Amino acid sequence: MNKKSLFFFLTLFLLNNCSFVPATGIWTGENEEKRIGKLEKEQVKERNREKIYSISSDYVFEKNLSKKINLLKPNQNLSWKMPGFNQQNHLSNLYLPETSNRFLKKKVGKNKFSLSKNTSSPLVYESNIFLSDNRGTIFNINSFGELNWKMNIYTKIYKRIYKNLTFSVFENNIYIADNIGFIYAISIDTGKLVWIKNHGVPFKSKIKIFDNKIFLMNQDNKIISFSTIDGSVLWTIPSVSSFIKTQNFLSLAVSKQGDVVVITSLGDLLKINSENGNIKWSLNTLGSTLPDITDFFKSSDIVITDKSVFFSAQSSFFSCDLNSGYINWRLEVSSVGTPIVDKNNIFIVTENGFFVILDKNNGQIISSVNILKILKLKKQNTKVAGFIMGSEKIYSVTTNGYLIISSAISGKVENFVKIGDPVTSAPIITDGKLFIYTQNSRILGFN
Repeated sequence: MNKKSLFFFLTLFLLNNCSFVPATGIWTGENEEKRIGKLEKEQVKERNREKIYSISSDYVFEKNLSKKINLLKPNQNLSWKMPGFNQQNHLSNLYLPETSNRFLKKKVGKNKFSLSKNTSSPLVYESNIFLSDNRGTIFNINSFGELNWKMNIYTKIYKRIYKNLTFSVFENNIYIADNIGFIYAISIDTGKLVWIKNHGVPFKSKIKIFDNKIFLMNQDNKIISFSTIDGSVLWTIPSVSSFIKTQNFLSLAVSKQGDVVVITSLGDLLKINSENGNIKWSLNTLGSTLPDITDFFKSSDIVITDKSVFFSAQSSFFSCDLNSGYINWRLEVSSVGTPIVDKNNIFIVTENGFFVILDKNNGQIISSVNILKILKLKKQNTKVAGFIMGSEKIYSVTTNGYLIISSAISGKVENFVKIGDPVTSAPIITDGKLFIYTQNSRILGFN
């Protein structure tokens, strides 16, 4: 067979067995349609599991403030470019002098699916706000809510799948990963696609970028490093997958020295060299051999300070040594969202509504208050979706649409605001403004 005949034969074969999608550059075929069908069935199972299962924290104790709380001076940040604010997920006392004025209320996306899950918080960079809906559309709006551009890379066979995106701003692009298995980059200025890869397995972690490397974990607990240049794989770390896939984002953090710290859905905490993927140490946080211990696994964001790692896994909160992986202390209380570390204090809010202040050095509880008690009794049957600290106050949002404001100094609840829409993502603070993104794709801004 000559070269021309061989070229013709291969071209005919590919055209008959695959379809090329010009908008994304993705080859799709029968295998991809089968995978999407399987993923759709799995999402239905997840929805049914959520109806019969919910995690309730065992922590139900209140405690009066036992010592004076000292905080750092509020830090005025001008951007929020990645999940958890920075590579270390290290939040402290951010500058937010007022929240009495609602300057922004804008419906942005169209959430087609009714799955109640944690969604990504918005990002803010150079006065642009970036957010996504559960159809997979990325929006860039200005501070007045006006649309700069929007982008959706999904073709027809993916339309029936619920999308849960995690994204991060790095240099001139936004890097996005999803629960289908796509990872791609789009231009900040134009929203146009830069590159895209179909990984084939859903991603289940929040995205982090450090030194031109992207770090993610998929639903099989495989940890992967990608190049920001073209999305090529730099290294992978395989792991054992859990029987029931976690319904929540798992956490990644990168130390200032460039080590990746990640927790899998099996409760394994690992420290990894970001250059070559070598594991420096690992720690199992669950301490049980029961086969169902990892079902519906939940963890907070991992927070890295100079020498310590703080996080919660299932119903426990941990302080670990960053260098050795040894446990400094452990406490039977869990945090939703990102623990806030400021001076010698750790501030957490449990999913069932307890605002707890801990001593960073020994894990002792300084204060604990049930913040949901400020609501009417019939409104207290809800969950906290996330929280943040602004100018010595803790702002917590609930899944039934309330913003509850507490003092980080006294631990006491001060006020609440009715948002209206359900909230399933943590609020963010940037440039002295508080942003809340609701489950109904409505962005709210307060200052």
